[in-house]
Order: sequence, then C-alpha cells, then structure tokens
Amino acid sequence: MAQNSTFVSTYDAFRSERRMLGWNTPEDYMSYVHPYWKTFEAPNPFLLYMIGFLYTIFMFCCVAGNGVVIWIFTNCKSLRTPSNMLVVNLAILDMLMMLKSPVMIINSYNEGPIWGKLGCDVFGLMGSYNGIGSAVNNAAIAYDRHRTISRPLDGKLSRKQVTLMIVAIWAWATPFSVMPFLGIWGRYVPEGFLTTCTFDYMTEDASTRFFVGSIFVYSYVIPLAMLIFYYSKIVRSVGDHEKTLRDQAKKMNVTSLRSNRDQNEKSAEVRIAKVAIALATLFVFAWTPYAFVALTAAFGNRSVLTPLLSTVPACCCKLVSCINPWIYAINHPRYRMELQKKMPWFCIHEPVPTNDDSSVGSATTEMSGVSKETSS
Repeated sequence: MAQNSTFVSTYDAFRSERRMLGWNTPEDYMSYVHPYWKTFEAPNPFLLYMIGFLYTIFMFCCVAGNGVVIWIFTNCKSLRTPSNMLVVNLAILDMLMMLKSPVMIINSYNEGPIWGKLGCDVFGLMGSYNGIGSAVNNAAIAYDRHRTISRPLDGKLSRKQVTLMIVAIWAWATPFSVMPFLGIWGRYVPEGFLTTCTFDYMTEDASTRFFVGSIFVYSYVIPLAMLIFYYSKIVRSVGDHEKTLRDQAKKMNVTSLRSNRDQNEKSAEVRIAKVAIALATLFVFAWTPYAFVALTAAFGNRSVLTPLLSTVPACCCKLVSCINPWIYAINHPRYRMELQKKMPWFCIHEPVPTNDDSSVGSATTEMSGVSKETSS
C-alpha cells in the first residue's frame, strides 16, 4: 500500500506540473509569439516526436522524388522542351519547401524552437516563395495547355517565352515573401507548437488584417481563378472540336474521321491534360487549409484554432510536394522510359514505342505537349 501511495503521489505531482507552450523557449523569442498560443499547454512530447518523424518521411520522399524529376527532365534531351521547363521549376519550388524541413524536425525533437528569430524569418521566407510560386506556376502550366490545345499550329511557347514566364513566377512571389522578411509589411512569426513559422495572421490590427486579405487574393484567389478560366476554356475548346469532327463524320457516313495514329495522339493529349488538372487539384488541396486557418484567425472565430489544427495545413502542403513527382511518373511514358533506363531498380516496365506511335511518345514527354489534333 505504501508503495502504491508513493506512485500515486508521484503521478499527481507530475500531472500538477502544468507546462505551457514556450516553457523551454528564450524570452526574446517568446516576444514574437502571439499571446493566443501562450494560452495552450505544451503538448505531449510523443506528439512532437511523431510530427518530427512524419516530416522526416516527407523530406526524404520529396527530395528523392523531385530530385529525380529535375535530374531526368534536365538530362534527357527529348524531355528538355520549353513546356517541361515549367515542370522543372515546380519541382524546384517543391524542393525549396522541403529544404527547410530540418528546422521543423529539429524543433520537434527539441520540443521547441532553437534557431531564433532569424531562423524563423528564413523558414517563413522559403515557405512563402514555395506557396506563392507554386500557385502561379500551376497557372502558367494551365495557360500553356490552353495555348497548345486552342492553337495547335502556333500555340507552342518558345524557350525564351517560358524563361520569361519563370522569371515572372519568381517575381510574382517576391513582394509578399520579402516584405514580411524585411518587416516592411507583415512579419514572420512562430505559430502552433512554435516549431514552425509563417506570416502573422493573429495580430488584431487593421494592417495585419489587410495584409492577410491581400495575400489571400494575391497568392490564392488570382492563381485559382486563372486555373479555372484556362481549364474551362480547354474543356470548351476540346468539346467544340470534337462536336465538329462528329458532325463531319456523320455527314460522310463514317464512324470517325480519326486514324489509329490520331486516336493514339488523342489519348496522349488526354493524359497530358489530366496531369495538369491533377497538379491544379493538388494545389487546391495543399493551400486551402492554410487559407482557412489564416482567414479564420484574422476575420473569424479564432477560438476553433488549436496548435494541432494549425499543423494540418503544413502537413497537407508537404504531402502534395511528395505526390507531385509521382504524377509525372504515372502519366508520362517517355519519363517512365528514361527512369527505367537510368534507374532500373525502380522495376518500371515501359514498352518501347514503335514507329507508328513514336509521335505519341514525343507528345507525352511534354507537360504541355503539342498534338496535331486539338483533341482531348
């Protein structure tokens, strides 16, 4: 009985030691933490360890997957097309986000931040470039697909045009990434379990709320509107073209005006368009949770937000950065062929195209490839 009493008293003493978030964080760093997060108890260390382990898996998968995409697309001559430059740029942006993961992992196992305010600012800067840049990059891919399908003869973008688009993508991401970093407008602050940093969406003043509203429109609404606009035009263009072909075939009393080769090219075009739409869908999945958390904190009922809930958006965008490379592998026969050639241990078995469908293999190598027919 005495032994049991000692155990109970020890357990009660442990339970009575109520640690709050930031208990092991320097005071100068805690001055940047919003008072709302300080009202939460420190999480069970096991939870932070599990998050750190999850981020380790994310980091490995993202770096390996996107690294292979960059390597294959830049080293294979047939894949070094202007349109595929946008694919490589998206992979670089995904890699940029994962390069900051070691900070999150170390902070999680430390049960608190160890890098100081500068580390927080760099962490937020890299995340902002990735988020805004990938959004606009997906819009650029949608624009490229639209030009290719709606203008099959002269719609292909040149290398110079795509280079200018990539420069514009990074330039678009710069204002709302650099201004918080320099403290010109907005700032990067710790959030949630204080193991990550993002732009300040918690401070209750007009300037912060205007910043949150502006970055929401600038980095989410505008790119999403572009995605919807261009993909809806693609669907309309393809539908009109298919209707014209069907009407013409009906007048000629034939089943179809397409040859087997044209039908194969049609299938290639469908796969390429599906890749682009899948990337756009993943963008929505990745960044909508962030938009929800930021808008709720700035304009809604922030009491529903918890440190654990604020971690979910970060996990979503990390997961998407891991999935993106496999979309290329699944839907690009030429990419799979090169991967099979350079990394045979992946156990990929892609048939070598014959002369009859060589043009199909060429078409499918491009993220925004060109087809002789404006068909889906």
